[in-house]
Amino acid sequence: MRQIFLLILLFIVGQWLVKAVRRADARTQRTGGATGPTGATGDAGNARTTGANSAGAGATRAAPQLAEPMIRCVECGVHAPKSDSVVVAGQAFCCAEHAHRHAARPTGREAR
Repeated sequence: MRQIFLLILLFIVGQWLVKAVRRADARTQRTGGATGPTGATGDAGNARTTGANSAGAGATRAAPQLAEPMIRCVECGVHAPKSDSVVVAGQAFCCAEHAHRHAARPTGREAR
């Protein structure tokens, strides 16, 4: 009975340690991996340099990319990225083949 209790306790502690390591890793990735002392030694020049370095590190980090807008193909209804779409006469298509197929359709009285 003691061995089972000990195994359960070890499992719980192990899971807690794994989560703590993941949280710490995620925290370092969010801050850009900057760890260690801040460099505040009381020297005014050093403090200015440290501030400039931390501001520069934030500026060099890439801004989060927004999702690309999606369009719905008039011919087949598939959603495709706007950059890959083909626009003909104000209508969006997922590929050039669908644009040609849609243009070849008879319209008006010809359709009857």
